[in-house]
Parts: sequence; C-alpha cells; structure tokens
Amino acid sequence: MQRQKQWRDRILFSTAVPMEPLNTCIDLPVPPKTHTVLATDGSQIAPNHHEIAYCYLLNIGRVVLHYGQNRQPLLDSLPEVFYRPEDLYISRQWGIRAEEWMGYRRTASEATVLAELAAAVVGSREQGAGSREQGEQGGEQPITNYQLPITTPTLAMVDGSLIYWFLEQLPLEARDRILPPILTAWEQLKALGIPIMGYLSASRSMESLNFLRLQACIHEVPDCASFCPNQIEKVPCQVLEPLRDAALWSIQLQPGQRSTLWRSSARILELYGDCAIYFCYIHVGTEIARVEVPAWVAEDETLLNQSLGLMLAQVQKGYGYPVVLAEAHNQAVVRGGDRARFFAMLEQQMIKAGLRNVGISYKEARKRGSIA
Repeated sequence: MQRQKQWRDRILFSTAVPMEPLNTCIDLPVPPKTHTVLATDGSQIAPNHHEIAYCYLLNIGRVVLHYGQNRQPLLDSLPEVFYRPEDLYISRQWGIRAEEWMGYRRTASEATVLAELAAAVVGSREQGAGSREQGEQGGEQPITNYQLPITTPTLAMVDGSLIYWFLEQLPLEARDRILPPILTAWEQLKALGIPIMGYLSASRSMESLNFLRLQACIHEVPDCASFCPNQIEKVPCQVLEPLRDAALWSIQLQPGQRSTLWRSSARILELYGDCAIYFCYIHVGTEIARVEVPAWVAEDETLLNQSLGLMLAQVQKGYGYPVVLAEAHNQAVVRGGDRARFFAMLEQQMIKAGLRNVGISYKEARKRGSIA
C-alpha cells in the first residue's frame, strides 16, 4: 500500500486498494423477511435510414419486488422515442456514431429511472403511513394495504459495473451529458437512504490481483513508466497471468461469504468527485460474483451487510442470478415482433398527421420478402 501511494502516478495499470486484510472471508447475514428490491435495465431500437423514420427508441424495464408485505410487484417498461435532430446528430461533432451514443444515453436513463422508481417507492410508504394515522385517529380508513414502517430495508440494483469505463474515451462535452445525470441519480438514492449496487456475473476483472503485482515487481520501485512502458506485452510482474480475481476468490470463499472490501483506483473515478466505488467478491453458490457499491454504502457497515444479504437472497430466488435483474431485462428487451409493431404504429401516426409518401426503402422492402 505504501508503494501504491508513493508511485501511483507512475503505475500504468489499475490496482485496487484493500480496506481489510487480504484473507478476509465474512459470512453474509440472512436478510429480513420484510424487504423491497428494485432494478432497471434497458434495451433499444437502433436508428435505420431504411425504416419509416430515422429515430431510435430506448426502453427501460422497471421492476419492484416486495417481500413479506402483501403488495403487488411492479413489472413494466418506460419507452422513449428520440427523433429530434439534436438527439440524432449531436454526437457527430464528437465523432461518435449514433448507435454508440444511443447506448450511452441508455446508461444514463437507467440510472435516472431507478432514482425516480426509488422515490415513488418511498413516497408510497409515506402515503401508507399517513393513511394509517388517519385510521387510528378515527378518520377515514386507509385505502392501501401498506402495513410496514417507512424504514423497510430496500435495495436498488443494476446489471453491470458502476465504473463506466467508456467515459474515458469520450470528449469532455459528451461526457458532461452522460455522467452528471448518473451522479445526480445516485445522490437522490443516497438522500432516500436506498443503497445502489452493481452486480457483475462472470467478471474478468484483475483489479485485486493487480495489487499483488506491486510486490512481484522485480525492480526496486514500481515505476512502470520508466522500466516497463509497453504494457501491451507481458511484463515481469504479471506472474499470475492469465488468472482473474474470481479465480483467486473461488479457492478462498465458501458459499455465502464475501471477500475483502476493495476501493477501486480506476482513473475514470477521478471524475466521480467524492463518490468512490468499492467492490468485493461474493460466493453466491453458483459462481464468484463481483459486487460494486458507492462509498456511502461501503462506509456504513450495517447498510453494506444488509445490502449484500438482500443481494444474496435475490440470487438464490433466481437460481444463480438476481431475479430482480432478470425480470428487469425481460421487461426491457425489444424483440423482433415489438420492433415491427413499433414502426407500424409510427407509420399509422405519420399518415394520420397528414404526411405523404410514407414508406420504407426498396432495400428494406426486398429484405422482408423473397421473390423465390
């Protein structure tokens, strides 16, 4: 850790910082019977010049699962169509293709919708609590079936990493349109007291193993910039290549245990302000999963343990993968039939609006039918 602190600016690979002893193996707590889990996931219809109109659609799947509360789950999606020139062509000034920009916008939308979903969940609890108070005072009887305190343990989950590596390659102006909405959504979740967690299945990260490279360095100091500037080729400190973090923890952890808590040192996190990202590895029974949380969750031991317990319960309910994430994906995915119906609805509305010569290109028409 002293080497890392002293030579950080000269180290050319990302090394995580351990927050606990390296041999840490902690049993996760059993989650409370009463809790709530929510998640979002996104899918899209890419723009196509051969279709009825040049536009793209983002579909954000939303899922809220209540346990032990006698409440109906929420499973739906929130679609949004982007067709204005500023939405379709703004990325060209930065040399970013429309399809790529659509993916970046989807990431920001997933975070924003998740925060809105969390606010709605907390608001419904407060409304339910107010209705109960009226009933106790002899007023109207509550019309809701919320019988739980506002402090019901709740976890917000997303599929994938909270470290958005793609931001490194974006120009500053483009980055400022993607990252601030994400950080704002996280701040809203923090204000609501609902932790956010990124779940990575089959992770190929090497951040924790890279920390051990600092000890394996054959030079007096780990000055990569001077001694090993070409990181593309294998360097002497890569004695654990091609192992990944998950391989190491698979022989250390028992089912239901978590590893050492690490703080990521990815350079892109310098743009996150005070919202550092921490991670650990969990033996979920079927695999070693990587779990990421922001600093305010990791630094609260009670909140961290509660969140990890809820996550593990979701994996068990989903037979190896969090059920809330699987359902969010199922709500978001746009299948071939959905795509055809979308453009059919779009065609009807364009004709209804009085537009003429509405139709697809000859190429697209020929692809949909065969002369033979």
